[in-house]
Amino acid sequence: MSAAPALAHRSFRRLHTRDLPRVMEIERSAYQQCWTEGIFHDCLRVGYECWAILEALEIVGYGILSIGAGEAHLLNICVMPACQGRGLGRELLNYLIDWADDRGALAIYLEVRLSNVRAQSLYRSSGFSEVGKRSGYYPADSLMVREDALLFRLDLVGEGT
Repeated sequence: MSAAPALAHRSFRRLHTRDLPRVMEIERSAYQQCWTEGIFHDCLRVGYECWAILEALEIVGYGILSIGAGEAHLLNICVMPACQGRGLGRELLNYLIDWADDRGALAIYLEVRLSNVRAQSLYRSSGFSEVGKRSGYYPADSLMVREDALLFRLDLVGEGT
């Protein structure tokens, strides 16, 4: 008999306004410069694709995707730090990629902090290519300093509806 623990049941569902306190808890635990609750509320209000990944029915991560004019933009993806390193981020990213592809997006774009080497590795290993750099894109520790972002793109099959 194996001594390895069984994987918790993972599922996906749309985020709702009632989920924002949990989303903010995760956001604050993962980022020094995080989105505000108002930004998440606006994403829900305007109809962006806002998805949660759950483990044993608890939200442990989320992703925000906008889709339009044949392309998608991954605006935010986050897994709570205590759950990182177990494939949840990759699983959530793959779910969002499939979602965009099924809806006819031809490419997905995203920005990632220059210092976030772990995320860059995830994106590269998922087929994304670096296609540019945005100088001073992200706020940093001080109001006077900003961090550059790398722009990534993934071309999709685009066979969705």
